[in-house]
Amino acid sequence: MPLPGAADNVLRTPCRLIIDPAASGAWNMAVDEVLFDWTGQTGRACLRFYRWDQPTLSLGYFQTYELRRGHQPSAGCPVVRRLTGGGAILHDRELTYSLALPSTHPLAKKRLALYEAVHQTLAEVLAEWRVEASLHPAGDPCPAGAQPFLCFHRRSPGDVVAGGVKVAGSAQRRSATAVLQHGSVLLDRSRCAPDVPGLADLAGPGIDDRALIGPWLRRLADRLAFAWYEEPLSEAEQAAASKLVETKYDNPLWTRHRGRAGAIH
Repeated sequence: MPLPGAADNVLRTPCRLIIDPAASGAWNMAVDEVLFDWTGQTGRACLRFYRWDQPTLSLGYFQTYELRRGHQPSAGCPVVRRLTGGGAILHDRELTYSLALPSTHPLAKKRLALYEAVHQTLAEVLAEWRVEASLHPAGDPCPAGAQPFLCFHRRSPGDVVAGGVKVAGSAQRRSATAVLQHGSVLLDRSRCAPDVPGLADLAGPGIDDRALIGPWLRRLADRLAFAWYEEPLSEAEQAAASKLVETKYDNPLWTRHRGRAGAIH
């Protein structure tokens, strides 16, 4: 069966597509960094969808580790730190994506435009389930110190909001050669973040990751003029990700201090 957006690939830019099974937080973050580097080196785009093999808290790059101690429902969950900024996310009953674009792409330097392109297509897909979703309007952001710990308690321009509930948000990381956009779509409420509702609270349990990915890929292909081609991680990329798990994403120096020298508690 052809991939959504592949029929008229003469007019579209090829984009690598990876749909991964559930994995650990450290592995997921390592793979995203490998793909971020791959995009920067090759000048080619990559979209990845994935899940997490257990409830896991991911901290935004700039968040202080000690803040996680104030979130008791996730106290027993493993913690990882993302390359991207933003608030903490409890990854459990949700779908995560990462999109890496080369710096030459028209949207690569337009932070809000890239958020809007991805999030608007998601809102259009949700409309198929009769979920009226819209993008949070631009406005004066809250000072960093006033922001809630969890991403889904925050509101930023471009967030996907339905019924007064934030159901999707994203954050970015940039280099000289590429931009990485991480995003999370909250499918259902987690016992490890019970005060954060999801799409199941709005539309019932019919929206799951498998039902969401296909329609979203079709709309993303049209919006971004992409033709998807599936290409799993090579052996070299898997080895690079394993090395990053060992030296970075499973290392308390990164998780607690972003790699700074200092005591590991």
